[in-house]
Amino acid sequence: MAAPVQQPTQPGGGKRKGKAQYVLAKRARRCDAGGPRQLEPGLQGILITCNMNERKCVEEAYSLLNEYGDDMYGPEKFTDKDQQLSGSEGEDDDAEAALKREVGEIKASTEMKLRRFQSVESGANNVVFIRTLGIEPEKLVHHILQDMYKTKKKKTRVILRMLPISGTCKAFLEDMKKYAETFLEPWFKAPNKGTFQIVYKSRNNSHMNREEVIKELAGIVGSLNSENKVDLTNPQYTVVVEIIKAVCCLSVVKDYMLFRKYNLQEVVKSAKDPSQPNNVKQGIGNEAKLESGGKSNKNDSADGKNQQVVPEHSEEPGQTRPTSEMQVVNEGVAKPELVSQVTEGSKSNENDHS
Repeated sequence: MAAPVQQPTQPGGGKRKGKAQYVLAKRARRCDAGGPRQLEPGLQGILITCNMNERKCVEEAYSLLNEYGDDMYGPEKFTDKDQQLSGSEGEDDDAEAALKREVGEIKASTEMKLRRFQSVESGANNVVFIRTLGIEPEKLVHHILQDMYKTKKKKTRVILRMLPISGTCKAFLEDMKKYAETFLEPWFKAPNKGTFQIVYKSRNNSHMNREEVIKELAGIVGSLNSENKVDLTNPQYTVVVEIIKAVCCLSVVKDYMLFRKYNLQEVVKSAKDPSQPNNVKQGIGNEAKLESGGKSNKNDSADGKNQQVVPEHSEEPGQTRPTSEMQVVNEGVAKPELVSQVTEGSKSNENDHS
């Protein structure tokens, strides 16, 4: 019987590396070669939600973004830096010069791999993050939705919502406050002003408090200009707060209600008047009559049994009522008052019919 083969030991008596260590090392090499591979502070991009099929979502996103990106910014150009570097070979035989040349080639190859759109790991299921380079995400996404809203032409199957992300920071209250003070200035600092709302969504994060975040951000908006007012019916600007794990994604978008909360499946449907509020604000006594079919309408009309109080739900069909949000009404600069209002719904709101 043959003796069992002994596994070679590492020099110095150490144990062999586990598979996890090799995987981490491989990921580190990939990040050094082509930029970050996961969502982290300091990125700009587009956050996309989908319906279970993330691979198909990435394919649709690349196709859609490249189509409209080429339309707005022209075709993506690449410079052949390898040929430029190859011409200098053989000029210096010195070891130091050869080392510098090799470092330059590595940097050049890294720059070649940085594309205009690059998918990175978002850290949440059914969420895709596309990192952008050299473009303005909010203008590109608004252009896409505006075109789809006008033409009513459906261009995606699995993509649900497409939110531009103009900046990311650490998802801790102090970091968010410090970052938002300068981030929100282009839209809300005097002499700029406008009506606004704040929508908040958190995924895979349990240490952030929704009401506290909204209160602090609205206080910052109020401190930039006391004329900034809250409007949940048809605001000029919508401050989007998307938190995934330890990263906070921020953006300020226009026509949020008109473009159905930036939902690509809903924006191509017949549009309704965005000025109509989604919540019941016409008095407690207002009721919507629900007419039942058949002959029971006449028999029960005297008792009033054919009438039910039906609140005006969201425009998007097949969705549940969103959870409550804190709307902040700024009375001057100091001490904004909190009022219970309607927020961005839970994750079920995003599962619209394709």
